[in-house]
Amino acid sequence: MTVALPKRPMRSMIRLTLFALMAWGQAQAQGTPAEKIETLWNCKDTDGRTTLTNQQSDTVGKNCRIVSQQRVTVVPAPSKSAAKSPANFPKESVNDRAAARERQRQTLEREMAQEQDLLATAKRKLAEQEAIRSGDEKNYARVLERLRPYQDAVEVHTKNIEALKRELANLYR
Repeated sequence: MTVALPKRPMRSMIRLTLFALMAWGQAQAQGTPAEKIETLWNCKDTDGRTTLTNQQSDTVGKNCRIVSQQRVTVVPAPSKSAAKSPANFPKESVNDRAAARERQRQTLEREMAQEQDLLATAKRKLAEQEAIRSGDEKNYARVLERLRPYQDAVEVHTKNIEALKRELANLYR
């Protein structure tokens, strides 16, 4: 095999060496790369089925030949440091946090009392509507249709109360 040399082989060698040194320096700065040889096998089993694999454990007991073999360089990702808060960033004291939780608890309890009042009002209105029967409501579907908004209001307030109870329970977790 004949290789044609450049007219100025020394300059080319220097450039090639500098390039190799720069690449090596970058690899060292990013972390030590792990080199691995990746091998691809073409195997035939006893039934004559052909399989391509890169797992050496799959080649046991089969007639295999190496199709390709190449070096794979894996460079680990640089480790990320945890984000630091600035020195002048305000810190919350234990007392401030306790006071904030207390205010939040009071607000939730106030909302709970309002929702319970609204639920009682909605139940009262539903009971009033259930007691009323007009002459044109002989069809039970019409009665249900008339009562549906009142039942929905009761359901909404009941779900709101359940959600407020969950929030109060999770407040001190």
